Amino acid sequence: MTVSLRNVLPKSIFWRAFLIIILPIVVMQMMVAWFFFNAHWARVTSSLSDSVAADVAVATELFRENPTAENAEKLDVLLRPDMELSVVLRPNDMLPTSKRNSFFSNLDKTLRRSLTEAVDEPFWFDTTRYPNHIDIRIQVDEGVLRFIAARERVFAPTGYVFIFWLITATVVLSLISVLFIRRQSDPIRELADAAAAFGKGQDISGFKPRGASEVRMAGQSFLKMRRRIRRHLEQRTLMLAGVSHDLRTPLTRLKLQLAMQDDTEDTRAARRDVDEMDAMLTGYLDFARGMGKEKPHDVSLADFISKTVKGRNIDIAPFEDREISIRPLMLQRSLGNLINNALKYAKTCRLSVEQSDEFLLISVDDDGPGIPLEQHETVFKAFQRLDDARNQNVEGVGLGLSIAKDIAQLHGGKILLSESELGGLRATMRLPL
Repeated sequence: MTVSLRNVLPKSIFWRAFLIIILPIVVMQMMVAWFFFNAHWARVTSSLSDSVAADVAVATELFRENPTAENAEKLDVLLRPDMELSVVLRPNDMLPTSKRNSFFSNLDKTLRRSLTEAVDEPFWFDTTRYPNHIDIRIQVDEGVLRFIAARERVFAPTGYVFIFWLITATVVLSLISVLFIRRQSDPIRELADAAAAFGKGQDISGFKPRGASEVRMAGQSFLKMRRRIRRHLEQRTLMLAGVSHDLRTPLTRLKLQLAMQDDTEDTRAARRDVDEMDAMLTGYLDFARGMGKEKPHDVSLADFISKTVKGRNIDIAPFEDREISIRPLMLQRSLGNLINNALKYAKTCRLSVEQSDEFLLISVDDDGPGIPLEQHETVFKAFQRLDDARNQNVEGVGLGLSIAKDIAQLHGGKILLSESELGGLRATMRLPL
């Protein structure tokens, strides 16, 4: 299975920036380490191993000239002080058969190559048993010559120091990078959280742009956009409320004048028009009230559903209760509009609730005539009435779904329409948690 690079790379800006900074450092350190081990440390270690292997070979030849324990003791006295190489004869002994490999396998390979080139007899060595010494054994006719050499005579000790400082430098640079990137990514996350909170209609007065100049500019632009949106919503609310209120007086006069007229077909038609205008003004006022100043707060989901469906003939599927942060009165109006819309056109209605870590889904199903798929977006427009899908004789002016949609959007959610299992329409209110 081919794995896309996009799927492997981290998604957050923090980890992407961390990768951008740390990856070159790690690659550079690996290249430096490779160059050091291959061009310097390996050469120095090889020279040291060759020197020790040559000393072991010379000592073995000197012992073979006089293969006695006394001669071995003399060689030990000769080599130990200046060459840091001790010699012991183990009569009738054999070479061990077990092998203990060093963590750095190149060390064993280098010493084995040097001993193979310098010594003709079978040999065995151990670089792991003693922390500061190397155990080298040579098979001779009288037994085994055991050589103990100082580790720094065989391997360059600077390699470990170099690795230590290489790892230390990488860790220190990584910590500095984490602190720096965190200070740059936190303001971006705060901006994203403020935008999400504003989309849900929550208070973001505590948000202040900070961080790099580009991030501060984005934060300040967001605050300006927020002020413009709030001003636009307030102006629209005031306009709708003002127009609706101002038209009430002439509409009332028209009603009085029509009430004093003879009951003719023209008069009845005029009265129906006036009643429709009155319903439209009521819808305007309801729409304006839907954009009120109610603040979100935590409420019980079960209590919210119970208050919303009170007095309505609708089945409720079992669900798990939880605390949700909403504007309860406004959301009751929004969900109530969906329920009323279903009750107008259907005999059976059902409300169900689904929950996840991110969203709350409240669905209203009915067994009515439904709405064609191509008209699902149209019904959310103000004053839209669909003759084919719904009965035109049902009272209303086409603002119910529009109000419901605006209130859902004020909570950062949306309303989705689909086909119901009952055969009619399913209206789902999706709210972020």
